[in-house]
Parts: sequence; C-alpha cells; structure tokens
Amino acid sequence: MIRDRLPFQITKQDNFFDKLNEWIGDIFYDILPDKGFELRDEQIYMAFQLERAFKNKSIVFAEAGVGTGKTIVYLLYALCYARFTGKPAIIACADESLIEQLVKPEGDIAKISTALDLNIDVRLAKSQDQYLCLRKLDDVMVKNDSELIHDLYSELPDFVHNPSTLQSFYHYGDRKNYSDIPDEDWDLVAWDTFQDCFSCEKRHRCGQTLSREHYRKATDLIICSHDFYMEHVWTSEARKREGQLPLLPEGSCVVFDEGHLLEFAAQKALTYRVKETTLENLLTRLLENDIREEFAYLIESSIEQNERFFTLLKKSSTKVQGSDRMDIQFDSELRTVASKLYTMLSKIGDDLVFESETYTIDHYELNIVDEHLDKMEFALKLLLEKSEAIFWIENTRDGDSTLVIMPRAVEAVLKENVFSKKMPFIFSSATLSENQTFDYIASSLGVTDFDSFSVESPFNYDEQMSISAPVFKMNDNLFLDKVSYTIDQLKKTDGRALVLFNTKEELLKFKQEVSNTTSFSFLFEGEQEISQLVSRFQNNEETVLCAVHLWEGLDIPGPSLSNVIIWSLPFPPNDPVFQAKRKYVENAFWKVDVPYMILRLKQGVGRLIRAHEDKGIISIYLTDQTQSEVIEQVKQALPTEVKISNE
Repeated sequence: MIRDRLPFQITKQDNFFDKLNEWIGDIFYDILPDKGFELRDEQIYMAFQLERAFKNKSIVFAEAGVGTGKTIVYLLYALCYARFTGKPAIIACADESLIEQLVKPEGDIAKISTALDLNIDVRLAKSQDQYLCLRKLDDVMVKNDSELIHDLYSELPDFVHNPSTLQSFYHYGDRKNYSDIPDEDWDLVAWDTFQDCFSCEKRHRCGQTLSREHYRKATDLIICSHDFYMEHVWTSEARKREGQLPLLPEGSCVVFDEGHLLEFAAQKALTYRVKETTLENLLTRLLENDIREEFAYLIESSIEQNERFFTLLKKSSTKVQGSDRMDIQFDSELRTVASKLYTMLSKIGDDLVFESETYTIDHYELNIVDEHLDKMEFALKLLLEKSEAIFWIENTRDGDSTLVIMPRAVEAVLKENVFSKKMPFIFSSATLSENQTFDYIASSLGVTDFDSFSVESPFNYDEQMSISAPVFKMNDNLFLDKVSYTIDQLKKTDGRALVLFNTKEELLKFKQEVSNTTSFSFLFEGEQEISQLVSRFQNNEETVLCAVHLWEGLDIPGPSLSNVIIWSLPFPPNDPVFQAKRKYVENAFWKVDVPYMILRLKQGVGRLIRAHEDKGIISIYLTDQTQSEVIEQVKQALPTEVKISNE
C-alpha cells in the first residue's frame, strides 16, 4: 500500500534511499526543466545533502540563500519519506503568514503537485489563536454592535446552535475565513490562553476541535507554525493525562522553515501567563463542591493571598519605553508574598489528592483544576528562581493584569523533549550560521550532533538590485521627513512596494500621515487577515504593503514587489526578553542588539529579489546618530554596495 503511493517504482528487493536518489536526480535534471523550471546547481547540491539527514535520521542545518529553491527540495524529501514510513511529515513555518505562503495557489506545494502530477494530502494545523472561540463570541454579541462580528455569527454552521443528532460536522472558524475582520476585532472573538476549553460545553462543536480531527488524518504533510509545534511538544504529556490526544499526531520527520527563529518559539511555548482573576475563578469552582471546612478555608486564604500578590506586583511595575510591557522590580517584599502564595498552592495540590479519594469533586473537574494549579505552581517557582526566568506584566483591555513568565534558556528542555528523538530534523533558512559556523544556533537549541551545509544564492545582486541608505537628521521633523522621502521613492516604481516597520506604533503613525494621500493604494497589516492582504498586494500591481511581521518568508516574484523600504534599522525591542539577554553578556549592544538587527535586516532585504528576472530598489533609513561602526556592519552584511546619502 505504502509502496504504491510512492511517486516512483520500488520492489521489496530495492533500497528505498537508492530509488529515492534516482528519482530526485530525474526530477531536477529532466522532469522539472521539461516543465519550465530552471535547472539550479545549488538546488541539486542541497537535495543530495539532505538525503543524509533522512537516511541517518539526523539533524541538519541547511543554510540556502534566496533563489536556491530550498522549499521544493525539502518538500519532495518530506513527502516521499512520509509515504515510505506511513506517517505524515511535519512542516513547521515561522508563523501563520508563512503557512499561507506555502499553501497559496501559486505556492511551491501547488507547483510540484501540478508539475509531477501528484495528489498531495496537505493539511494545516494552525495555532489556537487562529480560531474562533464560541464562548467569547457569545459574550461579544451582547456587548458589541460591529456589523462584521454579527455577520460572522449569522454565518456559523447550523450544527453550532442546533443540538440535534445525525448532522454533518465539518471544520470551520479559521481566521482566514473571516479575512475582512480587522485584527483588533478578531482579538475580541479569537481563542486566547485564558479559555478553559476542557470545561466548555461547546467544545465538541468548536471549529478548533473539528479542525484537529481533520488534520490528524493527514497522510502526507501537516503544516503548522513553530509556536504550535512547540506547544504540542510541551503539552503532549499533560494532554494524555487529561485523556486527550496530543495536538499533533506522530510525525515521520520535522522541517523547521526559517529555523533560525525556533529558539524564540520554544521560549514562547514554555511561557506561563497568570491572569489576575484566573486563580480566583479556578478555586471558586472548588468551593462549589462538598469539601472539608479546613480545605475551604485554605482556598479562601489563597484567593486573598493572590489578590495581595497582584496588588503588589502592579505597585512594583514600571512602564517599559517602546514596549507594551511593564517591568517588575522584584524586591524582598514581593518575594515574600509570592513565596507564601506558592506554598499555599502546593498545599492545595496535596489536599486535592485527599479530596479525590472522597469522591466529593467531579473527577474530570478535579483533573482540570489540578493541571492549572501545577502550571501556576511552576510559574511561581520560575519567578522565585528569577535568574532562570524573564518576567513582566501586561494589561488587558478589561483592566485585568497578566503576569508573564518565560524561561531564559530552553536548550536543556529542547535537548530532552525534542532532539533526543531518532528522526530527521531539517532546519532550513538563508540565515542559520554566524561567522561561517553553526555552533551558536546549535548550542541555543541544545543540539550537539548535527550535519550542516551552506549554499549561496544564485542571483546577481549587483545587476538586479540597488541599495541606498539615506541619512536623516535626528530632529522634530524626522518622521515627516521620512514620510516625504518615502512618497518620492514610491513614485519611482509606481507603488509596487513593501514598507517594513520595526514597531506597530511606527506603522500606525505612518498610516495616519498618508491617510489623505491619493497617489497610491496602501494596504496596512492589521486591516485584514494577513494572507488576504498579501494576495491583494500580489495581484494588484501599484499597491503598497505596509507591515511589521513580513520581514521573513514573503515570496512575491515579479513586478508586484519592486521596491523595499526599511523604515529604520530593525534593532530588538526594549522589552524584558531582550533586557534579560543583554544582562548576561558583556558589551550587549554588539553581542545582542547588532547581531539581531543584521539578521533581520538581511531577511528584509531578501524580500526583493525572488527570481532571476526580478529587479528593484531598496532604501534603508538611517539617522545622523547611527554609529559609523554600525553602518560598516550593515555594508558588510548585504549582498551589494550600499550607497549612503544625506537628506
């Protein structure tokens, strides 16, 4: 059966990898060129390098420049290996927008499916916040008069509200299906980390639940984000204890596209978010049961201690400039209050064992409470061991405060829970190495044994692109000077431009300044679902796409993208995550900030030239306060000459 599904003939006596090798050679030397694909030596080299990882079930860092065709290479290997093993391949992209890039009608999966006449079973496993939450939607319908939200509600499948049997269920509720809803409104109805799905009476009719049932049946490829894959890894055992299936089925191999971003995804997945009201709501549910008086007193005391803890947290927090986060000054008083809360939660956990033996609390509800308490205990433990954690406060729209705790380093956990498995792990990106070595990324991920290779881009950047770096005076007119210069640059290409911002605040300010400009049609990230915006940009020439999150992965060959404008050098934000990184190195600006900026800058510049026929211009905005040493680093990092000019 499995052999019949392979795209090449193989008998019981044949070696799978020998036959795969022959087929790959035929594909790149004969079949694809006959179908109009370009024969690329870099692509062929990469193909035979990847074979080792699949053959040896090992880890490989595959650094391949723009235009090498790396995506088609790993897709062909992943597809064949999935069919050979009978388990789907997991393709983990950096974020949801890159997932859509991969599966769009003109994307690489569609290309190889058509060219090779392959029926590829590819299914999307999107992050939970990409799905509608029915409980939140019900609440919003009472409070919000948005026409788009009301239209969404009226278009829900009949089975959502109709409890009758013998209905046909199907997955729905994907963010992409509601592309006209702005991000701000979507956040009101989308799933978030504070939803208690286990106790939700709508969970069996939930689009997210039905979507999981759909993608778990994939036979070839499951495509998800880095965040979702890591969420799967960290929650797998807990879900099994709760009687649930892991988020993803067992895969044959894992490909991390834009693999240089995996470390941060792992940190995010291990992040604990403790909302001010969560513990009270959780423990109040226990009080509704027939429990012992002394246990009830412990619960009430813990609720009061939680209130004291958050009150003191807010008093000890200060706003971080340039970030929506608040930094916590962790003094002895706060430590004492947090330690007492931790002790009380531990005692509740111990007492729950006794309560479970008296059968006074519903077993299912008890498991839910116990699982939440374990997470909160561990979060507080990380907080008390502050050298191992990064922490901050966020305020929600409803005025509630959220304590966010993120581990500082994840290499040990990754080494044990991910890379200890004997299976192929492929890291693909144009920017994996640092100073021609892969040691930095390997150590940050807990990888000790790996293969690696680098393939240069085949493009002639000197002929295909020009890069200018105008230097603006740092004064009160800086922003308006940049806006004026940007309009002039857009005229050179009649729009057809991508404007990359470092922060959402910069984007919104620019949006306000050009709101009365009729010369160009601007598309702004956040106005619609991101893949819909990208599609509009690609199919409507002379538009201008303004974004914060499209530095990586955006692939638009042809004249639709002929101009990339980088609003400012993409230094890391001034938030607790990077503050912690800076704290543990000497000369943090050069060891943390500049490497991050250079990596992101190279990714942004890489959006312009996607094919040999492409030509265009790039502008990187500097100020007269940009250090000359930084400018020199920028020049050395980019693939063609950077022309500096004073504005």
